Amino acid sequence: MAPISLFIGGIRPLPESGRPTGIYKTPVSAPLYLGSEGFVGDQQADRRVHGGPDKAVHLYPGGHYATLAKRFPEAAGQLIPGSMGENIATTELDEGDVRPGDIWRLGAARLQVCQPRSPCWKIDERFASDGMAVFIAEQRLTGWYWRVLTPGLVAPDDELRLEQAADSPTLAAAMQLWQAHRPDLTELARLAAVDGIAANWREKIEQRLAWLRRETNLPPAPAFHVKPE
Repeated sequence: MAPISLFIGGIRPLPESGRPTGIYKTPVSAPLYLGSEGFVGDQQADRRVHGGPDKAVHLYPGGHYATLAKRFPEAAGQLIPGSMGENIATTELDEGDVRPGDIWRLGAARLQVCQPRSPCWKIDERFASDGMAVFIAEQRLTGWYWRVLTPGLVAPDDELRLEQAADSPTLAAAMQLWQAHRPDLTELARLAAVDGIAANWREKIEQRLAWLRRETNLPPAPAFHVKPE
């Protein structure tokens, strides 16, 4: 079980560019309905790369904020739960505690871990800290997205409870495998075949797998890169 905090937000301009973003979230103090594409009242500015059924809910592990504050002290006061644009915050879970395909219950809803987050360039502007998004990607401090299997009401005092564990590596191990210079191709193929992972992540894994099978001189993997503007 993992106690959580809930956050939603509308679309606001970034401080320098004025570009619209949904990264600014505020705490939720009353139950909210969680549908197939996220919480009622939550918005995403760029639907090309945010939102949708395979990015319905974002969880960011609370323990990562201390790591980020140490690396980016100029932003330490801003690095608090909810500030990374997550809908769910908890200090009880991180990427080593969940597996792609896991099914968890939260209130009346059922959620499935389906992919890591690829950090967005807007993180740097939001915190006025150049290189933060790259650091998050390189250190795999990404958090993850959930798919909503069963919509329902969720309250801020609900707890995440594992309902069905997937037969897959932890998300931390999966990301490390994905980023490896010379990954085990059998393990990479098993990751691609995991039931429940997001279709776009599966496609990227399969593309890398096909390329690795053709090549002998292997450059570093493109990994979970920072999404470009």
